[in-house]
This record gives sequence, C-alpha cells and structure tokens, in this order.
Amino acid sequence: MSILPARRPSPHPADGARPRRAPVGAPARRAAATGAALLLLAGTGPAPAAADGAGADTMTIAVSQQVDSFNPFTAQLAVTTNILRHVYDSLVTVDPESNEPAPALAEEWESSDDGLTWTFHLRDDVAFTDGEPLTADDVVWTFTTIMENEAAAIASGNYVAGFESVTAEDDHTVVVRLDEPQATMTSLDVPIVPRHVWEPVLEEEGDAFAEYSNEVFPLVGSGPFVLTEHERGRHITLEANPDHWRGAPGLDRVVLRYYSEKDAAVEALRSGEVSFVYELTDAQATSLEGTDDIAVNIAEGKRFQAFTINPGAETQDGEAFGDGHPALSDLTLRQAIVMAIDNEEIVDKAHNGQAVAAGGYIPPRYEDFHWSPEGAEATLAFDPGAANAMLDEAGYERGEDGVRVSPEGDRLSLRLHAHVDRPDNVQAALVMVERLADIGIEVENNTVDPGVLSDALHEGEYDLIFTGWTVNPDPDYVFSIHTCGALPVEPGTMQGDAYFCDEEYDELYEAQLAEYDRGARVELVHELQEVLYTEAVVNVLAYPNILEAYRTDHVTGLQVQPDPGGNIWGQDGYWAWWSAEPAAPGEAAASSGPSTGVLWAVGGGAALLVLVGALVLVVRRATAGDRE
Repeated sequence: MSILPARRPSPHPADGARPRRAPVGAPARRAAATGAALLLLAGTGPAPAAADGAGADTMTIAVSQQVDSFNPFTAQLAVTTNILRHVYDSLVTVDPESNEPAPALAEEWESSDDGLTWTFHLRDDVAFTDGEPLTADDVVWTFTTIMENEAAAIASGNYVAGFESVTAEDDHTVVVRLDEPQATMTSLDVPIVPRHVWEPVLEEEGDAFAEYSNEVFPLVGSGPFVLTEHERGRHITLEANPDHWRGAPGLDRVVLRYYSEKDAAVEALRSGEVSFVYELTDAQATSLEGTDDIAVNIAEGKRFQAFTINPGAETQDGEAFGDGHPALSDLTLRQAIVMAIDNEEIVDKAHNGQAVAAGGYIPPRYEDFHWSPEGAEATLAFDPGAANAMLDEAGYERGEDGVRVSPEGDRLSLRLHAHVDRPDNVQAALVMVERLADIGIEVENNTVDPGVLSDALHEGEYDLIFTGWTVNPDPDYVFSIHTCGALPVEPGTMQGDAYFCDEEYDELYEAQLAEYDRGARVELVHELQEVLYTEAVVNVLAYPNILEAYRTDHVTGLQVQPDPGGNIWGQDGYWAWWSAEPAAPGEAAASSGPSTGVLWAVGGGAALLVLVGALVLVVRRATAGDRE
C-alpha cells in the first residue's frame, strides 16, 4: 500500500495579488540551465523583441530545438515535453529533492493486496485555466482515450498497457483496475487534459488526430503556466497561472526564444541579454567560469548519447521499407562495429571529459537500474583486433582499397547521420569514421539538421544514426520503445529510434513491468540492457554531463532536481520555473557565483572538493536530450 500526502498550496491574498512562496526545498539562487536553451530575465539587460512580451517578471529561455507538437498525447521531443509539464498536471509527480514519487493531482493513493486495483484520491481545489473544475471524469477520459485510440497512445501508451478499466467512484476518486501488476503505477507521468476541450477535438480530427498540433491558444490546462503563443522559429510564451493549486509561480511569464547558434547564446549571457544557458560544451562552460555575475552548474545527467544501427526497417506486419545496408542484418557485423569504437575516446574527444563512458542503457544517475557490462559480460568491449578477426572469419573480405565486402558482395560503405546542432555528436561522428575505417568499413559522415535526421530515421533511409533519450526515474518508457509493438504500423509511424524486435526482450519487458518488488525488477531491467547490448542495434556511447550557466543578477530561487547536485532544465516536474523569481536589485553581489563557490569534481569514483567561497557547483556525470 502506498499513501502519500500532497503539499497544500499557499493561500491567495484577499486583494488577488499573487502569493510569493519560498522555493521547494532548495536555497534561493541555486540555479542552472536548460537543454540547448537560454534563460533571459527581461528588464535586467538589453530588451528582448517586443513579441517576447518583456517585463520585469519575465524569464526568457532561448532554445534551439523546434517543438514537434503541443498535443500532449503525441509530443515526444524533450523541448515539448518540458513545456507541457508546466501546462498540464499529472496524477503523480517526482519529488524535487529525492527523485521519489510525490503527490500532484492525486493527494494520496492505495493499492489492493494483489496489486490489481489502484485508487487515486484527487485534490478538491483544482480548476482548469478556463475556470472549469478538474474532476475524476477528466482523468478517466484522458486514460481511456489513450487506452482506446492508437494515435492518442504515442506519448504515454506504455503507462496504460496493463489497464483493464478506469472508472470514477465520485468526482474526486479514480479507480484503475489492471490485467496484471504494473510497476509504474506510482510514476504515471501522463498529462491530464480537460475532457470538455479535447473530446470535440478527437471527434473532429478522427484518423488525423496524430497530426493535430494543439496550437489553439491559450491552451487550457491545470498546470502552473498557460501556453499563450507560439511563433515557429522565434518564440514560445507561457503566462503564469495565478490560481494554480500549488501556489502561483514566482514569475509572470516564461518565454522560450530560438537561437540557432549556441556561441551567440553564450555571448548573450555574458552581455546580460540573457540569463540562462544549457547544454554548454566544456569549452563554453570553462570560458564562463570567473565571469562576474555568472554561475556555472554542472550536474549528473539523465540522458545518454547513442547511435542505432539499421538492421532492416520493417513494420509490425513484416513489411520491409527504407534502404538500409543489407549487411547490417548480420549480428556479427553489428557487434564488430561496436567493438571498433572506444567509448572512452568518445568521452575524451567529443565531450572533453565532461561525460561518462557508457555501457548500459540507463545512466549512473539512477544507481540501481544502471547496468554496465563487466568481466565476462563485456563481450563487446573495445577491441579492434578481435573485431577484424570476427569479420575475417565471417567472410567479409577486404578490397584493394581496404574496404570490406560482405559475403553477398555488398561493399561496406555506410551512411552515418549526426545532429549538426550538437557539437558532441559532430565530434563523436569524426571519431567513429576513423575507428570504423580501422576494421575496413567506409563511412559517409552526414552532419545534418535534426529534421533531416528525423526524416531519415522514420523512412528507414540510414545505416548508422545518432540518437539520445532523457531517462526518467522510472525507466519503463525508454525500454517500451524497443518492444516489437513499438515498430511502425506503417512506414513513418515508429515510436522509438530503432527497428528492433526480439522475443526474449519483449518477455523481459513484460516481466519487469509486472514486478512490484524493487530488487527483482532491477535484475530484470539489467537483463533488458544486456539484450540491447548484445544485439548491437541500440549502442550507447556516453552519458554527457549537464553543463549550465546563469546570471546571478537576473534570477534566483531556481530549484534543482535532485537537490543537491541536480539540474534545472529537463526536470521531472515543473519545480525550476515555478520556483524562479527575479533577483532583487544588488542581489548578485551577495549571491553565489563561479568566482565564489564550491566545486565538486567527480570522476573515476573519486570526488575533489575545492573551496572557493559560497557557491556549490556539482560536477557529476551526464545530461540533456533530444527526446523523452
């Protein structure tokens, strides 16, 4: 049984002014950043464009990634899911300090002894931003729609896979009955939408629902912010919801403004035009250290950098499509490719040491779920000599130019797609080209726009392709995208990033999902990672650190997750934006900054503590992501 109380919201003053409340669990001015984004607090530097709605209580986040859709049923890109977490509440959230499940719309919950019936007790003080109350009917409709509509299940279908029924006992009690136990019941990170808004949309869109972008502003939700404007390629605006049940945000407005060049964003931070940058390179972060009124935060990450190998794109019905190299269906070749690449070299040359060499699929931030092959398990460890021997034995002969030819006569000339907007991917691709040449594989290195890369993936027109996922505290979702059921129904409809289908993997996936015992589930999750490792379709290279910087004279009170040592952008929840407040005039002099701080450097299992004053900069291992 699990019953967790919810934190009560701050009362609203009689005059209607927005209540100010202390940040959740963190000291003020803790801060950090956001994936490929900048944070600008208008009124503390050069004024932003008029369209940004500048004002003294506006925070502007400059992002590079375009949104995929504001439809919470289908959105998968990290920038979009981060935004939507601020627009739509979920039943359960993640505690900002401990990373453990915590109440949100559900104040408490309990399960039956057999784990097949879960009862969620909703708060009675929640309203949507159009004034309509949020009730159990909205929760039931949201979950039932995902259960019954394939298009509506794109983003959150894994959460309802074992649901038998969802019913409302009364306006504030939701009962979920399961076909079998489901370990993710305390991690239901599903946006709850207003039925009165979405039911007509679903009926009108019909089969086209998967393409519905939900750009009807302002969006009606129950979260701490209201999405009011989107001009593609320019900006996204969110206004504070003063009536949010947890208490009003500390800022009136959050604006995400697009920057195509990260270096330009860093210079904007220096000049005071912006307040916050994320997904910095090591060189950029180093260049900012010691700068007046700028603090650098380096946090242990929750994302992995990887590449997938096209084993032959197929639909769920077995229809082949795309033009992947036919030899890549051979497990021996895929394993040789992995063995030719030194992940430590990737960390050194692509990340300048600001990452951890990867082994398994789950970053070490999630200590128990993390798995790394050791000893006899490390069958694909870096060993180009062994890789060459494997290919020789398998009949991949070298031509006069040194490039191998498959037993079927296909020259091993492969295409590699990497994100041009990600320096770590660009550098990692250069390393891969050299190392694969060492085993007789020629690589055409394509550094392309993310949209071009995405099209190649969905059309199956690639051989090797870079990817990366943000991993949540409960890792079920990132495993679900590699089940056979995640293959596309038709070309262009895949849910994951690899055309992988394996019966043993599916059995393990179902077993871990049905396992409530944490220790037993951890073992199954380790086995899942070993299958992915051995099959060499999904190949993890590194867990990048999160490198972020912010202006201490612009913003204060940003809650990190977990606390201490966590990140701001890409949180499981809305803690950072909700807690942020404008820095008071003259506050920078007393606030933490890179020249007066404590730097934690973690590497090789050892920690170095350097005392420089009052700022805590936590250097751990990893973060940032394309999708979530």
